[in-house]
Amino acid sequence: MRLLAVDYGQKRTGLAICDEGEVVCTPLCVIEGGYGLIEKIAAFAAEYQAEGLVVGLPLNMDGTEGEAAEDVRAFAGELAERLKLKVYFQDERQSSIFAETIMRPAELTRKKKKRRLDAVAAAGILRAFIEHKTKRL
Repeated sequence: MRLLAVDYGQKRTGLAICDEGEVVCTPLCVIEGGYGLIEKIAAFAAEYQAEGLVVGLPLNMDGTEGEAAEDVRAFAGELAERLKLKVYFQDERQSSIFAETIMRPAELTRKKKKRRLDAVAAAGILRAFIEHKTKRL
């Protein structure tokens, strides 16, 4: 199934996509700001023919949900309603660390890394979701 991953944030939102076989997860872009965010995500979902959404859920380190998780769940609800796609949640606690580790060897300026970090984190969230789903089967 072709899945679009969303690493939602107040300032920046990263997007990533996987192929139909759920083998390759590719960072797409980072959307700055919140105005028109749902419409922008809808355009990417349509362009890449997404069949579902994986949204990173910011859990507390003890695994509980706080205010940030509530905000993400509310946003995901709006997204699901607008796009008419099923939404899956994936723990995103380690996604930024994953993204920073992946990007460390890249010879990018700090500013360029920051612009791509959320998309790489979205790809990490998507990879973790697929691996977790595969283990359950």
